[in-house]
Amino acid sequence: MTHVDVAGLRIVYRDDLGRDFTAVASATFSMGRGETLGIVGESGSGKSTLARALLGYARQGGLISSGRIRVGDTDVLALKGKDLRRFRGGRAAMVPQNPLSSLSPHMTIGTQLRELVTLHTEFSGSTLQDHVLSLMVKTGLRDPEVLARRYPHEISGGQRQRAVIAAALVGTPELIVLDEPTTALDKTVEAQVLNLIRDIQRDMNATLIYVSHDLHVIRSMCQRILVMKDGEIVEEGASDEIFHNPQSGYCKSLVSAIPRIEASGPSAPRVPNPSIYLSMNDLSFSYSAHSGIFGKRKRGPAALNKVNLAITRGHTLGVVGESGSGKSTLAGLVSGLISGHDGKIIVDGEPVVGVARRRRKDLRRRIQMVFQDPLSSLNPTHTVADILIRPMRLYFGLTAIEARSRAVALLADLELEPELLPRRPLQLSGGQQQRVAIARALAAEPDLLICDEVTSALDVTIQASVLDLLLRLQDMRGTSFIFISHDLAVIARVSHQIAVLENGTMREFGTRDAVLTAPEHPYTRRLLEASDTEKGET
Repeated sequence: MTHVDVAGLRIVYRDDLGRDFTAVASATFSMGRGETLGIVGESGSGKSTLARALLGYARQGGLISSGRIRVGDTDVLALKGKDLRRFRGGRAAMVPQNPLSSLSPHMTIGTQLRELVTLHTEFSGSTLQDHVLSLMVKTGLRDPEVLARRYPHEISGGQRQRAVIAAALVGTPELIVLDEPTTALDKTVEAQVLNLIRDIQRDMNATLIYVSHDLHVIRSMCQRILVMKDGEIVEEGASDEIFHNPQSGYCKSLVSAIPRIEASGPSAPRVPNPSIYLSMNDLSFSYSAHSGIFGKRKRGPAALNKVNLAITRGHTLGVVGESGSGKSTLAGLVSGLISGHDGKIIVDGEPVVGVARRRRKDLRRRIQMVFQDPLSSLNPTHTVADILIRPMRLYFGLTAIEARSRAVALLADLELEPELLPRRPLQLSGGQQQRVAIARALAAEPDLLICDEVTSALDVTIQASVLDLLLRLQDMRGTSFIFISHDLAVIARVSHQIAVLENGTMREFGTRDAVLTAPEHPYTRRLLEASDTEKGET
């Protein structure tokens, strides 16, 4: 019996110049109750737009212009006001790609979950709080009593995403739409979350729609797959058939672009007499925490504990570890997002302290960072042109015409069209947002580029092209990289050296080949085993 029925669905967007373009063109498919469908395609293909429409939602500037969406006996596009709000979160729920789009920065994680539990369930009093904590535990959030008192900006990207997954499961929905829900998670936690989703789907007989660029996940989770390109469904079929016998040229390119640990790493840098560009000596850092009834601050547990690293000019250091291991804290200290560390950070022979705004202008230019979540770093009121032109004029004094020409070239380097220049971040797909963020960092022509999960939102073909672009940039300019990722296949592709972090402590540091082929620490071996298991499924 059909549970989800989509017919002739067309969705259009209008940009600031009043021009319409089709994001989804006449999508038609159906699903039975309890079935799992994966939607894959490159960034901008319309997969997230289609998924959101199943809850009667279109992004700013979007319009569902025609078609039909039914879930059970409900005409979703006919729902309004309270009925639509009850449908969302009650009968249907969504886990978005960007957790900050659904978490309020002004409320603690626990408060937000309690609100949802109150709205969609009958729990109350002490049982309500117990239910909130149990949801956090089920989604892999350690120390739930502590994390429940923190605000979204006080937890890691992976922890934020797991909190959003917990929120989506509050109402035990019959339809669950997941848009890149494990993008920010390391492989071991991802496996836990995926198993949780499978258990919930089985127990509730829920219909599951899974949007992802990660073909490993799609293969392991989904019975059927839709492949989208340029707003159209170009291929549909059983999961095994799509992976083993793809019919369209585009689908063949997706399968062939899947990253693998055993693939070759980067070439040796062409830097004459390379010297140490960045070193960390006994680097330690602790976040402060509230204590007592008056909310006084005290030093919390160490986020980094006496880390010692050295990065050679023109080389890439890959940093890997589970969420909360200290990867992003390390990046924040070097880039100047946070301050107050113990030990030393030395850049090109110069000690670095304090936040970025208090550093010299030239030092700020030479150290740039691309963030895991582009919407947390891109001004939503600025156009893409504004975002790219500003650093060029600030650091190099280019005229507006010169800067715009360079912005067009940067977009081309990242396989983006100049038509994106007048758009704002919310009018871009997740992958387009991330590539614009990369372009903005490259606009400053940095000596050290810190990449914090920069390819986590990209489909495999664009991911491969971006990694190749970064490696070419390194080869041409001698740029040094700190490349942070939970994906060991990506780390293997770009890194000359690899550091493995666990709970703020460096467990392993060595050359790429030594760490990947002969790891010394049990934690490193466990990460590699998790990746091997995933690879075997595909």
